[in-house]
Amino acid sequence: MRICLFNWKDTRHPAAGGAEVFTWEVLARWARAGHDVTWFTSSFPGGAESEETPDGVRIVRRGSRWTVFAEARRWYEHEARAVHGSFDLVVDEVNTRPFGTPAWVRDAPVVALAHQVAKDVWSAEFPAPVAALGRWVLEPWWLRRYRDTPTLTVSESSRASLGEYGLRKVTVVPEGIERRPRVECDRETAPTIIVLGRLSRSKRVEDAIEAFRRMQSAMPSARMWIVGDGPESTRLKRLAPPEVTFFGRVGDATRNELLARSHALVMTSVREGWGLVVDEAAAIGTPTIAYRRPGLCDSVPAARGVLVDPTPQALAQGLKRHLPLWHAEPAVQGWAGGARDWGEVAGAVMDACTQTVRDLVPVSSAALPEQFRTPSENLEVV
Repeated sequence: MRICLFNWKDTRHPAAGGAEVFTWEVLARWARAGHDVTWFTSSFPGGAESEETPDGVRIVRRGSRWTVFAEARRWYEHEARAVHGSFDLVVDEVNTRPFGTPAWVRDAPVVALAHQVAKDVWSAEFPAPVAALGRWVLEPWWLRRYRDTPTLTVSESSRASLGEYGLRKVTVVPEGIERRPRVECDRETAPTIIVLGRLSRSKRVEDAIEAFRRMQSAMPSARMWIVGDGPESTRLKRLAPPEVTFFGRVGDATRNELLARSHALVMTSVREGWGLVVDEAAAIGTPTIAYRRPGLCDSVPAARGVLVDPTPQALAQGLKRHLPLWHAEPAVQGWAGGARDWGEVAGAVMDACTQTVRDLVPVSSAALPEQFRTPSENLEVV
């Protein structure tokens, strides 16, 4: 099958996150299973080549963060079919702004992939006038045309949020994780909490710092680690007390070791699609304490974590209650959360896409590609 996916970021983009990891893991497995896969995305300053094919996935980069949407339509209508031929399926991945493919892709079925909606992220990331425009005008307008487009998402929270925008055909597929053995290292002697991720306003890391400050009187030996980089880094360093250490952006091995040495992962995001780091921490035996927010209210309970009201006061109280126990009796091995192995995820996404095509095109029609006539459970995705 010939598949084209649109996403304004790929995994090499400086702003790439969990959604791009999800996309790569799925597309790479589709390519290994014999499908012809193209990922259309944007270029970025000092970035990668305009076209490359890592692990069998053809990546095409055109335009910038703001022009990629117009470039996508131009490329699809005037270049893609001439160079690569027609596609059997188009996947429109929604990262705040979708590509609008239901309005201009007329020769292939379209499936949307939306890990989350922005909603209150607008207020966290932008000044009030821009936030109001984005939340109440732009996002509803962008998503309106997807009301009857089959859409995939990764949590019940995101399905509910998409439903609030009027999307009627939303299917939940599992989040994915690469199963790894627990890192062989000792926990820290001092009670240690860790924050891990991009340092942006929507992650509300300042709330985690404030909660840590509030709990210090009860646990004066406690330490806090912040791992990651982003536009909020300088401001957060000014806010943090001396017991907070900033590691910046680190490699996977260091990241996993820091998680394994910590006693708890703290998450204070405005919202998540799922929050894969929750499962990654659980896999090495580190529990999560997090705000009760969309996405996290799905992933954290599934990973034996703790949810608190979304305020620094509630988080501080939760840490005072749970961190002493996690410090005194840390897990000696990891456990499974709600995420599934990537092979299972790739198969589930393919199954959902296949069913979409069957629903859109009568099985007896000659227009139905041969690949879609095969029972979905027999599709080989490794």
